[in-house]
Amino acid sequence: MTWGTELWDQFENLDKHTQWGIDFLERYAKFVKERLEIEQTYAKQLRNLVKKYCPKRSKDDEPRFSSCMSFYSILNELNDYAGQREVVAEEMGHNVYGELMRYSQDLKSERKHHLQEGRKAQQYLDQCWKHMDNSKKKFERECKEAEKSQISYDRLDNDINATKSEVEKAKSQLYLRTHSADESKNEYAAQLQNFNGEQWKHFNVAIPQIFKNLQDMDERRTVKLGETYRSFADVERRVVPIISKCLEGMVTAAKAVDQRKDSAIVVESFKSGFEPPGDFPFEDYSQNLSRTGSDNTISTPKNEGGVKPDPKHSISKAAKNKLWLFGKKPKSPPSSPPPAPHRPDLATARHCQSPKFASDPIAFCLSEMRTVKPRIASFRGLKRGAPSLEDFSHLPPEQRRKRLQARIDELSKELQKEVDQRDALNKMKDVYEKNPQMGDPQSLQPKISETMCNMEKLRSEIHKNESWLSEVEGKVSTRGDRRPSADVNHHTPHGRESPEGSYTDDPSKEHRSPPHQPDPRQAHQPDEFDDEFDDDDPLPVLGHCKALYSFDGQNEGTLLMKEDDVLYIIEEDKGDGWTRARTQSGEEGYVPTSYVEIAMEKNSKGAVTYI
Repeated sequence: MTWGTELWDQFENLDKHTQWGIDFLERYAKFVKERLEIEQTYAKQLRNLVKKYCPKRSKDDEPRFSSCMSFYSILNELNDYAGQREVVAEEMGHNVYGELMRYSQDLKSERKHHLQEGRKAQQYLDQCWKHMDNSKKKFERECKEAEKSQISYDRLDNDINATKSEVEKAKSQLYLRTHSADESKNEYAAQLQNFNGEQWKHFNVAIPQIFKNLQDMDERRTVKLGETYRSFADVERRVVPIISKCLEGMVTAAKAVDQRKDSAIVVESFKSGFEPPGDFPFEDYSQNLSRTGSDNTISTPKNEGGVKPDPKHSISKAAKNKLWLFGKKPKSPPSSPPPAPHRPDLATARHCQSPKFASDPIAFCLSEMRTVKPRIASFRGLKRGAPSLEDFSHLPPEQRRKRLQARIDELSKELQKEVDQRDALNKMKDVYEKNPQMGDPQSLQPKISETMCNMEKLRSEIHKNESWLSEVEGKVSTRGDRRPSADVNHHTPHGRESPEGSYTDDPSKEHRSPPHQPDPRQAHQPDEFDDEFDDDDPLPVLGHCKALYSFDGQNEGTLLMKEDDVLYIIEEDKGDGWTRARTQSGEEGYVPTSYVEIAMEKNSKGAVTYI
């Protein structure tokens, strides 16, 4: 069925129908536009969500737990999923919406052209009808005038009183009217034949062709809508495999969560390397109390006649150095350090421990409590957020070893880069020396010198960190064969305390706690039991110093040094003019502060302060 034959007289209705078809196509295009805007908004919100929950720290600071890594993998997959939604929006905008809008414009111009042709054909047919109608009216009018002339001629011809001239005039008038009527008749017949021919062409050729074009246009519009419907679905279907991969990636990330691995990472991250504290012995302070026979209490027998005290009741060095599990030991005022020249040696101090405790345990414990006051103050400083040290001495041994090893590896890589750069510069210098026209060899000397200087600095840093690492590894290997002690130099996690005081994360801060200001003429001299807190482990290095003058070190506790010797600072000057140092060979002692140039390390980045 064609519109040209079936709808030959429905031009106006076809005009309205084609306009409706174009309006519907544009309405669908508007729907697609709103849909792609939703996709764009959805993709944008997904990307913002991923950006919000993505880690903002460096990869080294991020946790390595499998649950965290799986979550970050899910975020990456979700970001890819958002990218696929953007692809959907982009293809809908290009392949569907853009195509619909272009086709709509083409339909409008084509419809306008066909309708204009139909209107022109209708106007031409109307014009032919007007010409035919005018010739018909003229023929009718001429016939009426001829009839009147015939009647007038017949009346005069029968009238005997009419003159001959009047009759001839009437006859002549009749002839003219009859001739005009014949001409009008012929013209009318020609116009009628022409109109009938044009009308047949109009309704059998022109209008069917125009309506056929309109029908083809409308059918093509319908087909185009069907194609865009399919394209609309194909755009979504093409991204389904990639979206499925994203979802499979999320499932894979979920399966990658390993609780045992996460637990192992927690152990690796926070393991201190210390052993759990042992049992504390019972300290019997009732030995000196006299008991009467009437007391019903069980008294502890005293040590008489040189009988040795029960080992369970004595405070050995290992027992004193255990950790408190809950709470702190009560604090007591600190004691002032005596001058260094009268410093007793360590063996003597350790030798005096047991007899002192056996003779007067209460006085001995009070003396021990007085010697730990500076460390308790240092623990307070730790809670206030003291900065970490360059040698990571604020960390437990195991964590300190890992951090030092990582820094050594990083410095080694930087050193290798500098070595490669030096070799390249030397080769370039050789080329310049052999071919002076290529460049001046002396122009490379500043860069070579700078590279060599950087290499020396890096080697110094590596050597320094390796010495710290050796120190830590020595401590860790030693702790494997003995109990951890409560020496001030042990680096324990936050919140662990000793019977005598508290451990801190920063040993240097313990030495930097405000001491009493003794007589400037005196050097350091510890209490009688000061060495009870000395462990076999060396004190951490706080800085370096260079000897400006020679010092004989004849007094006990002092250190022999020569001019330009480089020593390690292990204890700062507390106002008495003496600084505790260590030689390269490991010998420790006090040197005059005015005899050395000191470089103290202030933070973990290696900044130093020269005194």
